[in-house]
Amino acid sequence: MENSEFRSLAAAILDSLQQQVDTWFQDLDVDVEGSRNGSMLTLTFLNRSQVIVNIQAPLQELWVAIPGQGFHYRRREDGRWLDIRTEESLEQTLSRICSDFAESPLTATIPTTFAI
Repeated sequence: MENSEFRSLAAAILDSLQQQVDTWFQDLDVDVEGSRNGSMLTLTFLNRSQVIVNIQAPLQELWVAIPGQGFHYRRREDGRWLDIRTEESLEQTLSRICSDFAESPLTATIPTTFAI
């Protein structure tokens, strides 16, 4: 994948995640704030726990960081983003972590295709 295509796709994923966080806050009454700073999206929950999703363009990866742990995701041909070590999908990881931090079941959805 070309670098420009990767950057556009990764930015669209961060935009999608930020919209989902806004929906969690507005529709599900989950106390979470999403703030975007360039290629990084930070989710901050009521208990001050943070999830950071970061674009790593040189490696064509998305990184997720939580206190004491980090995850690296690469896009597969089928459009899914899988952890390079565990093969867990980005959706599964974010859903699990965000549910834990929010103390409420949440589902993160990562579309496999975007109009770029």
